[in-house]
Amino acid sequence: MRLNEVTYTDAKPVDGYGPGFFRVGGEVFEGPVLVMPTGVHSWGGYDDTCPIAKADIDVVFVGTGADVAHVPAKFRETLEESGLGVEAMASPAACRTYNVLLSEGRRVALALLPV
Repeated sequence: MRLNEVTYTDAKPVDGYGPGFFRVGGEVFEGPVLVMPTGVHSWGGYDDTCPIAKADIDVVFVGTGADVAHVPAKFRETLEESGLGVEAMASPAACRTYNVLLSEGRRVALALLPV
């Protein structure tokens, strides 16, 4: 088996998560978080689209909590009108997908609701 060390750009990978928190780049964040190329911020939920829509990214992965759920239509429409792809999935899957694409140097962001 060949192992390769993953090098990330300025953006931080998700290291772990648990009930009500996420660990991103070695720091623990409580509640919903927004992981962007410019840093990690608390997230106001589906009504808080402004920082995502203005980001220099191609796609945002939306972690909907412990289970996959539909995101509100207005949230999706607002981001898609800004030219972004929106992919909703359970938060654990969103974290894994984000980390893989981040390691490939892709322009991605992550909006997470806690598990």
